[in-house]
Amino acid sequence: MEFIRGENREQALLLPDCVEDYVEENNAVRVIDAYINSLDLAELGFAKAEPNDTGRPMYNPHDLLKLYVYGYMNRIRSSRRLETESKRNLEVLWLLGRLSPDHKTIANFRRDNAAALKNVFHHFVRLCAQMGLYGKELIAIDGSKFKAVNSRKRNYTEKQIQDKIAGITGKIDEYMKELDRNDAAEDAAGREKSKEEMARIISSLQGHKKRYEGYAAELGQTGEAQKSLTDAESRLMPANGKMDVCYNVQTAVDAKNKLIADFEVSNQGNDKNFITPMAAGVQEVLGTETIAAVADGGYESIQDIISARCYGVEAHIAGTDFDICVPAEDGGREEISTHHNGRCVYIGGRNIALCPMGKVLYPVSFKKSKGLGVFRNSEACQGCACKCTKDVTGRFKHQVPMAQEKFSKEYNDEGLAIKQIRIKPDKTLIAQRKCIVEHPFGTVKRAMDAGYCLTKGLRKVGGEFSLTFLAYNLKRVINILGCGKLIASMA
Repeated sequence: MEFIRGENREQALLLPDCVEDYVEENNAVRVIDAYINSLDLAELGFAKAEPNDTGRPMYNPHDLLKLYVYGYMNRIRSSRRLETESKRNLEVLWLLGRLSPDHKTIANFRRDNAAALKNVFHHFVRLCAQMGLYGKELIAIDGSKFKAVNSRKRNYTEKQIQDKIAGITGKIDEYMKELDRNDAAEDAAGREKSKEEMARIISSLQGHKKRYEGYAAELGQTGEAQKSLTDAESRLMPANGKMDVCYNVQTAVDAKNKLIADFEVSNQGNDKNFITPMAAGVQEVLGTETIAAVADGGYESIQDIISARCYGVEAHIAGTDFDICVPAEDGGREEISTHHNGRCVYIGGRNIALCPMGKVLYPVSFKKSKGLGVFRNSEACQGCACKCTKDVTGRFKHQVPMAQEKFSKEYNDEGLAIKQIRIKPDKTLIAQRKCIVEHPFGTVKRAMDAGYCLTKGLRKVGGEFSLTFLAYNLKRVINILGCGKLIASMA
């Protein structure tokens, strides 16, 4: 009995007669084709969405978008690798009709349409919401660090720059002293370096010093604390137990089918103050006025929690359990006798702070180095037994994050109605958090090989993650509905 034998490579016809036979009916590539063909790319903001009247014909942006979505779904994100796949991959040959754009054209498409790519991501989210795949009741918010196109050696903090300048200044001084000693000596024998060689070294060191002084001056003008040379907008931040130059990518995942509802790319090193913008973005894209949001303890920010409540977002932050005082919408002032682990709250509209006992703290100064507004009311706090706003120096004050240009000593405390509320998370929702939001990052980083950035700058990295999360949602919806049902729903 013989082995199973393949086709003879020298025969006239080896592949199917029709290109349509290259892919089966339930292949995911048919979903990509059907979905992107249904999009109005001009309306979504894509550049060159209409063909030119004159000149050389250009590639249809529909085809380039199909190529990218297919690539991100199949661990192929590089423009050069996508060009290669367009020549040898039967699914890509079917998807593009045997077109093969060069890698520069492919890369330019992603670079030039970063904002439009996020519009496509939101469009698919709304489409899935219409099909009932989003619960619109509970979202989990989390962030993860993604390696930027910038090594640690090409990132400098303000302290590192000053240390470099001081070190170079010391070396220049040493060489200048050596030059003076050589000039004073009659015999040049025994010199390790000639006068001309030391002059070249000093000139080189002065050039390095001037460059670092330029970095320091730039940080002083922009107010930034770091300087990255390759990707100017990337930042050094803690990632996976070590420090690395990264971007902080925030996601909001719906609890029903673990689909990503919205995301944001930031160069902020921590997760503070992301609850409100992320939840508000989800509300807008899903068309809901109220929603519950759950997050880990890294998101704890009193002002952010209060701001989220104003948008109809019920925030549940792990590890939070305290009382705060806020303005009462229905009027009246509560008599508050005590509090549980209270926190102060800043009331932006009135430019005052409220202590947990409902007493008003007034603006007195601003700490430029820390970006904190200082609020105090020693007279009201002297007779209070709680001492909740007393700092280590014994003074009664409170500090809140605030931009210097927004700080003012003008305030309004007239007709203020106060009520005390308890900020305490639902333990059942907290227990669900990891199951909802953790695994999408794992899938993206491991299964989709998208744990690092290929582009530079917040805008372009945002476009890159639009493709990543669109591909993730597409793969998940295909697993839920199947290709045939999904294509029928899109039609």
